[in-house]
Amino acid sequence: MQQKTAWERVEIARNPNRKTALDYIERIFDEFVELHGDRMFKDDAAIVCGLAKIGKQNVTIIAQQKGRNTRENIKRNFGMPNPESYRKAIRFMKQADKFKRPIITFIDTKGAYPGIEAEERGQGEAIAKSMFEMSKLRVPVIAIVIGEASSGGALAISIANKIIMLENAVYSILSPEGYASILWKDSTMAKEAAEKMKLTAKDLYDFEIIDKIIKENNSDEADFEKIAEEMKKEIIKSIKQLKKLSEEELIENRYEKFRKIGEYKEY
Repeated sequence: MQQKTAWERVEIARNPNRKTALDYIERIFDEFVELHGDRMFKDDAAIVCGLAKIGKQNVTIIAQQKGRNTRENIKRNFGMPNPESYRKAIRFMKQADKFKRPIITFIDTKGAYPGIEAEERGQGEAIAKSMFEMSKLRVPVIAIVIGEASSGGALAISIANKIIMLENAVYSILSPEGYASILWKDSTMAKEAAEKMKLTAKDLYDFEIIDKIIKENNSDEADFEKIAEEMKKEIIKSIKQLKKLSEEELIENRYEKFRKIGEYKEY
């Protein structure tokens, strides 16, 4: 079978029919209860937060959520979080830390919302604060990249001890169109940009940026069941491994992981 190009994987990751975070949450976890609001402005539906169980383990879930049609996308702001989404996430990170619940995040966004209202409410500060708070959490954190994960909007909830990625997901500093616009002043060169950006799961695994790739065969329901089951096994296994570490070791593990990523000089 011919290997897919980076751009083909970008197109798959962006497919509006691709399974979303809520699809995986419903399939993998038991007793999911969604929680709302940042206690500062309002509830932003681009990030879903809540409590769930996986086996006998209580966990906190923080997930970026896209819509499948116009109405859903308007509700979810096309999966582009506003500052209040990140502040909501921080609120439940701290709650998980207090009650010693592992945190599972699902990453699927083209980036944080870039509108003027978001900037007025402190988008940059909210993203930075989210990363800062995640870096010092005393509980296991597992991030799962399920679709398109771009820019600081994705990084804001992916400072994790373990990063799992679906085979056809992509994870990058910005969109290929944005990269092409900066590098060549021509967004139509997005295909070429995608190849240079090293944004596929295989690229990122080779660079040791992610820890595990979950294979995808096709887009049918049977394959979704297999992917969800494999994801569930990885989550359970990862929690079991990470719970063996002390609080200080969890923080150090996360620090060393991202310090190593930052030391790469050439991609």
